[in-house]
Amino acid sequence: MQFGGMSENTRPDKWMLLTAEEILQTIYGDDLKGCSIRPETIAIIVSEAMKQRDLHSRELLGLYGKVVEAVHVLSTPPDGVQVTSPGTLQSLLSDRLDKIHAIARKTMETTAAFQAQSNSL
Repeated sequence: MQFGGMSENTRPDKWMLLTAEEILQTIYGDDLKGCSIRPETIAIIVSEAMKQRDLHSRELLGLYGKVVEAVHVLSTPPDGVQVTSPGTLQSLLSDRLDKIHAIARKTMETTAAFQAQSNSL
């Protein structure tokens, strides 16, 4: 993760400032004696890291939404006009199950890639 491009105008929220103060207190002690770093500086770094994590979470939620939508469409009973014979029904259901299987496989691969990326950070 790269934090060099942070703007000085970035204002960390109260939670980030409290986290930054706790980090500095852990390093320098409760009185922060000898600390030349402002909590705001650390809070910005924490905030940027949280934004990256949030971006990953939103991407996964978007993927989840698409998967649920696709499975919903595929699991909806077929229109009676589409099903003209038992063979047609069997073919339609087989095709739908193949698609559900492909969606599940792709979702598992994508989720594994996200997990691997998260674990490597």
